[in-house]
Amino acid sequence: MSTPRPFGRALCAMITPFTADGTLDLDHARRLAAHLVAEGCDGLVLSGTTGESPTTTDAEKAALVRAVREEVGPDIHVVTGVGTASTRHTVELARQAEEAGANGLLVVSPYYSRPPQDAVEAHFRTVADATGLPVMLYDIPGRTGVRIGTDTLLRLAEHERIVAVKDCAYDLLASSKVIGRTSLAYYSGCEETNLPLYAVGAAGYVSTVANVAPAQMRAPLDAYDKGDVAEAARLNHLTLPLSELMMASGLPGTVTAKALLDTPVREPLQPADREATDGLRRAYEELLALT
Repeated sequence: MSTPRPFGRALCAMITPFTADGTLDLDHARRLAAHLVAEGCDGLVLSGTTGESPTTTDAEKAALVRAVREEVGPDIHVVTGVGTASTRHTVELARQAEEAGANGLLVVSPYYSRPPQDAVEAHFRTVADATGLPVMLYDIPGRTGVRIGTDTLLRLAEHERIVAVKDCAYDLLASSKVIGRTSLAYYSGCEETNLPLYAVGAAGYVSTVANVAPAQMRAPLDAYDKGDVAEAARLNHLTLPLSELMMASGLPGTVTAKALLDTPVREPLQPADREATDGLRRAYEELLALT
């Protein structure tokens, strides 16, 4: 079975840099985007949860796409988050993203209102019909309160512009079923499932940890593609201490990534304290020393 990779394989869920006074720092965004591409990222996902999309304005989201697109050029995938709790607003953001130069849309399930599956499906179809851009669905029920059901995904896979899923559902059985029965490209959205999901046919990952360790997050997949499963597992194990601290320590991944990158978060988020930052730094330096 050939695995489709419409957005590449190794994608970073990029942070949105801010200045000390809280304004959007486009110069920092350009530098970070160029660095991530140089370190092996095939694509960048902007304005997701890691990108603090709930606290950036529509104008800031568009400016970020334009700046990053200009910096990385036409050959790098630039996917941007447009999902909101409102279908109408999501459509507006999708059209804005297309105009700004994105070549893909990340669309999360409508959150908080917990719509039933027929409404979830209608939402995604309406957004996919609004532009000519390919769509990556974002299934993260722990944040949205609603799962994208397996049957819903099977139906949505028939839409010509719905081409991928960012999977944070923690259901390997359900994900494997959809991978096996559709051409949807699955991207792990949780670092601990990057290699397991890849092994059952996923296209790659969208990683927050890749903001600080892009080459290290890609290495297990490179080894797996070469047929060295034992080396892939070894390299994957090396990334786990940092991934656990960044993504499962009680702090949002945005906060931990920005602690290592030394750039501010926006309220209501608060920066990591000194103890947490020191622990993150130690784990990061240990990973670098081992790889």
